[in-house]
Amino acid sequence: MKIVFLFIDGVGLRENAADNPVNPEVCPTLCRLIAKHSKPIDACLGVEGLPQSATGQATMFTGVNCPKAMNRHCEGFPSPSLRKIIEDNNLFLQLKRRNKKVRFADAYLVDTPDELAARRFKSVTTVMALTSPDTISTVDDLFEDRAVMQDITRETIQDRYPDVPVVSPQSAAEHLFGIALENDFTLFEFFQTDVSGHSLDYSRACAVLRLFDAFLSALVRYTETAGITLVATSDHGNVEAMQERGHTRNPVPFIAFGHKESFLRDRVESLIDVTPALLAAFDSI
Repeated sequence: MKIVFLFIDGVGLRENAADNPVNPEVCPTLCRLIAKHSKPIDACLGVEGLPQSATGQATMFTGVNCPKAMNRHCEGFPSPSLRKIIEDNNLFLQLKRRNKKVRFADAYLVDTPDELAARRFKSVTTVMALTSPDTISTVDDLFEDRAVMQDITRETIQDRYPDVPVVSPQSAAEHLFGIALENDFTLFEFFQTDVSGHSLDYSRACAVLRLFDAFLSALVRYTETAGITLVATSDHGNVEAMQERGHTRNPVPFIAFGHKESFLRDRVESLIDVTPALLAAFDSI
């Protein structure tokens, strides 16, 4: 069994509205998966205030209720105490203990993982990846199409890496599929949805979602043909309410498509359940 996990930052569930770009005209594949292959799950986790990235992502990738552990929702980069939770028992570590081959498909613009370790500020996924450095993709991997840039097309790095060709969303999906064929679990993080949600620019959000949907549409075809399970979820709402600059308390979609989709969806009610459900799926083989 192989799983591709798409972490789509800042996408919540909300009814159709004039300020909600998560609609079938903008992103038909995403909306079809939400309608037919997903369930709403809780991102608030019993803590007052708006869900935030650091604690939401840490919860998703550890199975620990991190907002409760921190006594609040924490934004941005994880603090030392939150990093400790991630470092102690994250999804990558638990999969590696099960002898699963794991890859973080996002390309870091570094030559070696040591350069990441030296950074003062690290995202949740970076902290997790550094506990298993062999999961990390570097700029060399990107040159050889063994990694995917966080913006999908590589356009945002042309000023620094003009020799790295821009690719179509469909080509990026093909690259991610190739990575998935070589691993048991492959993670891709896309955070442009959250960035565009904070911008309050509806046209920008639509452009981001259209690009992601073209990528997703191709990836769905590849994974379905190969029998790879596709899983996708988010850490909190944002882009679905473009009149609000901050995050929302809306539920987020938990999408599972392919082998084990019912098994996975039946086990997930909130972000706390994502890692345990993924591990259970591998344990049930």
